[in-house]
Amino acid sequence: MFLFKMIKLKELLTVFSKSMDYVDSALSNHHLRVACIADDIAAAYNLSRQERVNIFLASVLHDIGVFSLKEKRELTHYELSSNPHLHAENGYLLIRDFKMFADIAHIIRYHHVPWDNGMGQSFGGVEVPIGAHVIHLADRVEILINKEIEILGQKDAISKAICSKSDSLFMPAMVEAFLEVASRECFWFDVSAPEIDKTIELKGLMSDVELDISELAAISRLYSHIIDFRSRFTAMHSAGVSAVASLLAQLVGFSAVECQMMSIAGNLHDIGKLSVPTEILEKPAKLTVEEFNIMKRHVYQSYRVLGSIENMETINAWASFHHERIDGNGYPFHLLGKDIPIGARIMAVSDVFTAVTEDRPYRKGMSVEEALRLLQGMAAQNALDSEIVSIALSYIGELNDVRTALQSKVVNEYCNLNLNTL
Repeated sequence: MFLFKMIKLKELLTVFSKSMDYVDSALSNHHLRVACIADDIAAAYNLSRQERVNIFLASVLHDIGVFSLKEKRELTHYELSSNPHLHAENGYLLIRDFKMFADIAHIIRYHHVPWDNGMGQSFGGVEVPIGAHVIHLADRVEILINKEIEILGQKDAISKAICSKSDSLFMPAMVEAFLEVASRECFWFDVSAPEIDKTIELKGLMSDVELDISELAAISRLYSHIIDFRSRFTAMHSAGVSAVASLLAQLVGFSAVECQMMSIAGNLHDIGKLSVPTEILEKPAKLTVEEFNIMKRHVYQSYRVLGSIENMETINAWASFHHERIDGNGYPFHLLGKDIPIGARIMAVSDVFTAVTEDRPYRKGMSVEEALRLLQGMAAQNALDSEIVSIALSYIGELNDVRTALQSKVVNEYCNLNLNTL
């Protein structure tokens, strides 16, 4: 039996925020840098420690409502041409029902509201939190930083650009707070340092926060949406895998805690796909060799992302080995059957069943009967564990029911988002 050990929130959010930036190297560590800048501004503005914690958390998650590479790249322009409130609203809709993020949902919702000579104190008749104005300014400062050249030579130009938008884009008092911190070389060294994780560690804003298994499960569900909502074809995939894997684990004899861990692994098994361009995910034809090689990398990325989090070793193995085969011909590690944990074997069966019954750009989803034959064939070829496939076949009706029930719920959540720009 596996025991669940508490996970540190700071590690989880630091690693996950980095994974959101994988899709474009130009955005490397964007969320973490914004968090550092925002905290320095908040401290200079004399906000309370709790307000700083909320602003920090909101900064780390502020662009979770961005699902397309096109929109990500548009947000790197200092002067925004498109409607930035769409992704902010999406971020709000994604996290508003998560208890641990209740205090930051509205900060994310309004983080692109301009000050507009004081009119930005409210938006749509709702008061805009002070933290939203902090992140709005910090986000634009980070965008102005050129990571390719020496930082101190940029500080005057960046400060001038920010000052030119005081009272129009930015709250004047917040600009003054920024100018105070911008006068210190250490501020610029911190936000441009490659070891941004260490800067965050020294701030100590989340040092004592640990997550139990229920809290980790909630965050994993949130991240499954971030992973899957980038494409309408995968919008409900991780939810389906999570549901099938959890029930199949129960049928195999896993404990209640292990089944929860399996559900979490299912939610996170494709986190590495954040590094795969949407053009490949939605290609309506067979992938080229080069494109398939890029797609293959996603499980390796998942393994590295989850492997950076202490106490996630078991969940990582179950999640990241789902493309390994019993005969050793899987990828990317080519593990033999004896070296593949039973949780990963369960995940592999769950992933195949869920994937083949879903529509894809290049094919319609299989019927349950067709999926059964495919699973049997893969077990006969020594690709999937034959005993787990046998159990799955015996309970295929129940497995399909939990898959469709949870996926229907996720489809409703997907349809509630503002995705008309994707």
